[in-house]
Amino acid sequence: MRIPCPFCGLRDGVEFSYQGDANRTRPDPVSVDQTVWNDHVFNRVNTRGVHREFWLHNHGCRAHLVVERNTVTHEIVSVALARQFVLERKP
Repeated sequence: MRIPCPFCGLRDGVEFSYQGDANRTRPDPVSVDQTVWNDHVFNRVNTRGVHREFWLHNHGCRAHLVVERNTVTHEIVSVALARQFVLERKP
């Protein structure tokens, strides 16, 4: 798999590390509800098809990215900086 980094260009997938599902919303950080946190940490939906994920370019520019990828074919649909994605999601 090759991922187009906005800063470094097209790079091999081994330079990146998966950081999690970008579609999920984290629980309130001050929440002490163990059930909510257990659900967030341990329960996952195994999406088939196009899916948004957080990736870190750890062997390159160290940028956090949101990669939209087809989980069946591994085709990269889009890549954006994570900070732009997170700012757009804030209410």
